[in-house]
Amino acid sequence: MTGGTVAILGGGISGLAAAHRLTRAGIPVTLLEASDQLGGLGTFFPYRHRWIERFYHCVLPTDEHLLPLLGELGLRDGISWRSTRMGMIADGTRYPFNSPVDLLRFKALTPFQRIRFGAVSVLLRRLGRGKDLDRLRTEDWLRGLYGDVIWDRVFRPMFGSKFGPSFGDVPALYLWQRLGREKNVVTRGYPAGGYKSIIDALRTSIEAGGGTVRTGTPVRSLRDRGETMELTLPGGETMEADHVLSTVPLPLLRTLAQGRLAERLPDPGLAYQGVVNALCFLRRPLDGHYWAPVLDAGAEFDGVIEMSALTGPETYGGRHLAYLMRYTGRDSALYAEDERDIAARWRARFLRLYADLPLTEDDIEEIRVFKAPFVEPVYPLGYLDRRPPVEVPGTRLLLATTAHIYPDVTSWNSSVGLAKRVTELLLARHSGTRVAAA
Repeated sequence: MTGGTVAILGGGISGLAAAHRLTRAGIPVTLLEASDQLGGLGTFFPYRHRWIERFYHCVLPTDEHLLPLLGELGLRDGISWRSTRMGMIADGTRYPFNSPVDLLRFKALTPFQRIRFGAVSVLLRRLGRGKDLDRLRTEDWLRGLYGDVIWDRVFRPMFGSKFGPSFGDVPALYLWQRLGREKNVVTRGYPAGGYKSIIDALRTSIEAGGGTVRTGTPVRSLRDRGETMELTLPGGETMEADHVLSTVPLPLLRTLAQGRLAERLPDPGLAYQGVVNALCFLRRPLDGHYWAPVLDAGAEFDGVIEMSALTGPETYGGRHLAYLMRYTGRDSALYAEDERDIAARWRARFLRLYADLPLTEDDIEEIRVFKAPFVEPVYPLGYLDRRPPVEVPGTRLLLATTAHIYPDVTSWNSSVGLAKRVTELLLARHSGTRVAAA
């Protein structure tokens, strides 16, 4: 039997950031990651002697938690900042979507609807002030402001792709928070060496501080023994810790919890959207739009992210990279489909959308498809009152999951901020003081 003061479940950004802060404070930490790679949604794969993220990420100038962490790791000055542009794809036609002139040329809406769209969008943050947006349906709020056609034509497909069948019931507070985070969205950043550099630096920091990082070590069960927490690991190994901090999705954690811990573990009843990403390595650029929502059910994917417009093609050995993405439940037919079949079908639709460039078969070097099951919680109305506490009452278990991030937007930035708040509680426990729960 081995021992340790804090065991952290999950080696994504929340778990890594928490372990980094605890070891810097002198707390012995063992971080346990079930897969063979750290990073969660920041995991990567080899391509042309480089490491490429399976899922797209960027840094924003408003990332008030992530940027200081990168500063502690010596990586902040290595961020490359670039001005990015947005597009919109509707009815098979691609439009730039960055200026009032672009909006006036957006033929998917009538001239009057374009003017209304622009005016409301400029005022949207102000129009939300003083409203209980946590209890106001996104659909009711946006339909009332923009009108039925704009909701059905623009927002319904965008929110439907993000949140699935319950998209209209998502609290308007989510959109409000997103507008706050992305108020300077024209500028985005990408770290030198990619997100692997952040993950590697965090591991180095943890281990330099005396912490232990174990990959390929799924926890089989978790039990509160009163004075300690007991974890069962592969091969019958057991481990004791004074406290456990779990960053894994609550549905997975419930399969591990035993005894009274299972009875006390919160169940906010959240559904989760997963994601399917197809990475298209290209011999030529697209139209330079970093992000373009696809308002076209026939395309099947809901967005095109031209990542090399942000990073530059040198990041990919001279190739250009576009992510095709669709959020979908992990029990959907698409999620269960073979990656090769998805790649073949999306290739044809991708070529059709960009045929006028022209984009041809010869321009596509390779397509790789990756999936993740728990990406975006689908928050119900009034979730602020239902959001579970980060301290499971009467136990030595603390939580730092996407179920606790709301009303902040799910991102590396908000995950780092949540990890900081929860580690402050752990440090207070060790020092014998109390602070308000995060």
